[in-house]
Amino acid sequence: MAKVNYFLTEEQQMIVDLAYQIAVEKIIPVRARLDETEEFPWDIMKDLAQADLFGLYIPEQYGGLGGGCFENCLAVEQLAYGCIAVTTTFAASALGAYPIVLFGNEDQKERYLPDIASGKRLAAFGLTEAGAGSDAAGIKTTAVEDGDYWVLNGTKQWITNGGEAEIYTIIALTDKNKGARGASAFIVEKGDEGFSFGKKEKKMGLRASATRELVFNDCRIPKDRLLGRRGAGFIIAMKTLDLARPGIGAIAVGLSQAALDESVNYARQRVQFGQPIISFQAIQHMLADMATQIEASRALVYAIARTIDAGEKDISKLSAMAKLFPTDVAMKVTTDAVQILGGYGYMKEYPVEKMMRDAKILQIYEGTNQIQRNVIGQALNKEYARK
Repeated sequence: MAKVNYFLTEEQQMIVDLAYQIAVEKIIPVRARLDETEEFPWDIMKDLAQADLFGLYIPEQYGGLGGGCFENCLAVEQLAYGCIAVTTTFAASALGAYPIVLFGNEDQKERYLPDIASGKRLAAFGLTEAGAGSDAAGIKTTAVEDGDYWVLNGTKQWITNGGEAEIYTIIALTDKNKGARGASAFIVEKGDEGFSFGKKEKKMGLRASATRELVFNDCRIPKDRLLGRRGAGFIIAMKTLDLARPGIGAIAVGLSQAALDESVNYARQRVQFGQPIISFQAIQHMLADMATQIEASRALVYAIARTIDAGEKDISKLSAMAKLFPTDVAMKVTTDAVQILGGYGYMKEYPVEKMMRDAKILQIYEGTNQIQRNVIGQALNKEYARK
């Protein structure tokens, strides 16, 4: 792992050490089996709950540790060193909880956050639909008032923790005529009338993570499950993603670091033409580029996470950068790792082929990297128009 001093507090270093210990002792020994069987990592989720990591970003009054974006990034980076499928399961619960943390009223926070903070119940976030991925404003799921209830109809696609989580924050249209301004956010619980799940998807990577369709067929939920005000759903979704995206960057950093470590260790041991291949300049240059890009990614994620925690309000551009650059790096680094290991890298008995398969999703979920470039470009246009 990296040895650069980022001037962490004693508490932050404890988070790093604890998450790394769980990655090494609990995740790495079983990651290949979980990938092969596609088993949901409940045992590891229990380990993370016992370590109080689910409460990192939740205020202390609701049973959390009161940390911020930075502390969450520190934890997921280390967990991702072990396996990003397991880490995505953990991180997706935060994604589902953030709307409640950011926009929930006191009753909603007291009702849901303690169970999420303790790891007793997982959360999930429902925005994506078959026709609304990058175009998040194109959602079709509806919510209609009916007395003391909201009635939801529609489907959400490719939802991480779908079927496993018990608490879902869902974006649905309450006024079809207003477009994005007609969307609202709701809390739906597993077991609610009219709420069911599709089959568990089979994926190229991230195979231990559960991905399912959410189906709402006249799903009735109490009126007090509306999050924030009516019509604020799209704002809630965007603010949630802004806060969550640096965590994706941190996952990418952890994965990239693991791939680099595997590459260096292999290159020091693999002998060709009478010497370890790390002595060849071609390999040294590949490793040098990998290490430099990883450190640049880490510094970017840390700086932006700390900026967010310092109270910066306009974070969309920074958040997009924190997701974009590290995830592109992760795809390149894991691909290079397979190349350095050669034929061995292509075999399942070595972990880098899994790392390469897993890395691809980082450029896709929580907003494709093409969308992140759009966000950054549009923000630059606005900034320079004001000058």
